[in-house]
Amino acid sequence: MKQKLIVIGAGMASGRVLEHLVEQAPEAYDITLFNGEPRGNYNRIMLSPVLSGDKTYDEIVTHDDAWYADHGITCRFGERVAGIDRAARTVTAPGGEVLSYDKLLLGTGSNPFIIPLPGHDLQGVIAYRDLEDTERMMTMDAGKRVVVIGGGLLGLEAAAGMAARGAEVTVVHIMGHLMERQLDESAGFLLRRALEDKGITVRCQANSKQILGQDGHVRALQLDDGTELPCDLLVMAVGIRPNVALGADAGLAVGRGIHVDDQMVTSDPDVLAVGECVEHDGAVFGLVAPLYDQAKVAAATLLGQQAAFVQKELSTKLKVTGCDLFSAGDFAEGEGREDIVFRDPARGVYRRLVIEKDVIVGAVMYGDTADSNWFFGLIRDKTDIAEMRDTVIFGPAFQGGAPLDPMAAVAALPRDAEICGCNGVCKGQIEDAILGGATDLGGVRAVTKASGSCGTCTGLVEQVLAVTLGDEFVIPAAQGICGCCDMTHEDVRRMIKSQRLTSMPAVWQACDWKTPDGCHVCRPALNYYLLADWPLEYADDPQSRFINERKHANIQKDGTFSVVPRMWGGITTPDELRAIADAADKYAVPTVKVTGGQRIDLLGVKGEDLPAIWKDLNDAGMVSGYAYSKGLRTVKTCVGTDHCRFGTQDSTGLGIKLEKILHGAWTPHKLKLAVSGCPRNCAEATCKDIGVVCVDSGFQVSIGGAAGMDVKETELLISVPTEQEAIDVIRAVTQLYRENARYLHRIYKWMALVGLDWIKERIEDPTERAALIERFEVSQSIYRHDPWAEHVTKQADTYQPLANLSLEAAE
Repeated sequence: MKQKLIVIGAGMASGRVLEHLVEQAPEAYDITLFNGEPRGNYNRIMLSPVLSGDKTYDEIVTHDDAWYADHGITCRFGERVAGIDRAARTVTAPGGEVLSYDKLLLGTGSNPFIIPLPGHDLQGVIAYRDLEDTERMMTMDAGKRVVVIGGGLLGLEAAAGMAARGAEVTVVHIMGHLMERQLDESAGFLLRRALEDKGITVRCQANSKQILGQDGHVRALQLDDGTELPCDLLVMAVGIRPNVALGADAGLAVGRGIHVDDQMVTSDPDVLAVGECVEHDGAVFGLVAPLYDQAKVAAATLLGQQAAFVQKELSTKLKVTGCDLFSAGDFAEGEGREDIVFRDPARGVYRRLVIEKDVIVGAVMYGDTADSNWFFGLIRDKTDIAEMRDTVIFGPAFQGGAPLDPMAAVAALPRDAEICGCNGVCKGQIEDAILGGATDLGGVRAVTKASGSCGTCTGLVEQVLAVTLGDEFVIPAAQGICGCCDMTHEDVRRMIKSQRLTSMPAVWQACDWKTPDGCHVCRPALNYYLLADWPLEYADDPQSRFINERKHANIQKDGTFSVVPRMWGGITTPDELRAIADAADKYAVPTVKVTGGQRIDLLGVKGEDLPAIWKDLNDAGMVSGYAYSKGLRTVKTCVGTDHCRFGTQDSTGLGIKLEKILHGAWTPHKLKLAVSGCPRNCAEATCKDIGVVCVDSGFQVSIGGAAGMDVKETELLISVPTEQEAIDVIRAVTQLYRENARYLHRIYKWMALVGLDWIKERIEDPTERAALIERFEVSQSIYRHDPWAEHVTKQADTYQPLANLSLEAAE
């Protein structure tokens, strides 16, 4: 018979306990999970990327509803337990319901500390602790003023996230330099300078006096020197305290946290506790690595296995701010301690090792932290560095006086060497996973969770894969965007979003471009990324486009151009055909060609005639401008129910609507659509980027087709019953593609990288679908227009030749 386990708190530690339990003994317990937040477990350390816009909440969920259902866990989210009766071994729910347990697990986490300054209860004064806090901060518009009290890890991540959203941010810190518990003054100075370069104002040695309000809302923070810092939002990020109230009320032994022994058992043998709420051997915990170690021990204890929690050395890496920073061990000054320091001001690199009796006891690194795992291993293992003292500061690649193969350094690591600090995964576990059949990063991550949290150990995990598998594994080479920059397209896009870079010079500066103003490869990509991410703020740069897009006509091999008036959904009229014929006669167009996209191509138009022929076609009501663009090309249709005996829906009408909605939308590559009125598929919808096949029950929307250099059949994205839903889905998936794909990647290439399932999850979520549509319409409010008309009225003279050298010189 199953025992009853009640878990209070759905934090990262208790979530990991549940994982271990259901993996090892799914029949051992009948589990009920209470959580005060109205949701299950998510990766709390990734709230900062959510705040900065680098991730969404859905991307940091670790256990969704399906996971709990699959494992038979009864979830009571949004319910705060009213009390615990240890004598009766019962828990009282907020509504008065009493539930019995055989074992109870407390994972109540911690509470943010709020400084009791006058005015701390004003509206707009918040902590930075959970998703609600994050969402509240995300509602602040660009240009609003934010003050963050606290220059520690959490405060700086809050500040960086708000700055990335365009807020004017000031950090107030009482100590002399930032992150004084992790950094020395030199590294703290470099960090401050880097933050100030990002537009964040930092005030150290600043003591807060009171919070000033107006009409019940925060107005400013006043310092004790009288300075007032105006703000619309004040974030207190000055620390956390274990949430012990429930345990204390139940009579458990409590100090700074709920007392636990090495097996994570409290003063009651039937009650265990894990996470930030516990105190073990005088220590409380705020980083994720020890929490996961506790979870493993607690699960073993619940299953009657032998295990013991041991506190380990911890390291810190700063995320989100874009600052590479690492700190581990003890770097305070003391008798018998020596420093080895390396500075490279030009590169902004700083390293300091604190040594005691030829053992590294502390390390601080800024600017280049690639060797941080190696140094952390030396600290944790108390390695004697006497023989490499002269070169140790340069890292593992320079030991022995000659460059060392980095793979040899990984190969030499012992099996118990920690690779993933977030999840407490050592090299031996990764090796075992590989021998068990995990042959790539995703496989190792699925089995061990290594690199699944902050991801900073990804390179090291890949090196272990390479060492273990030999030639069977090739470490994916990160391709730079071009010769101007070593960063990948994805990294550059992430920087544009997270650092709110809204111009090319800003990107070049932030991403260390090697050239002063880019090249023909990177400029079009950057122009697209900036346009896609900041449609209201960034002005399109025509000089960063290919000539077909600059001229809105396709240049041919003889230097003439082809002009392709748009025919919405492939439908035209006698008047339009007469206008095309008149234009062909008037401008001596040598070739008139019907295209594969249901249009008429006028080939051989002289460049200087382009504005005039566009005007004539405009006067006849015809628009175009994107016939050869990296944007919407055509929406091909069949005749559907209008004329076909088999048509099930108005495919022509839907095609026209889609083309009018999507025209002008810039995309990473050309975008072709088709709508077929029945499964006979006369419009060839199953080889387009986005295809719609009308069926009796509604509309099947599929994506990822191609019929060019590669031939691909589309894959079904979703089936919907109404035309409007089909339109909404297509607007949403187009925007998702615009926001996430690499420049010059068609949808099928993007889909191969992110997976169809990932796209489906985004589109099937009604909230995310609506948000994508909203962003799509914001962008289209700028770009859904006819550029021919603008060029005719404002830029016609730019199409005239500089000189006609065919004329004879005058006598």
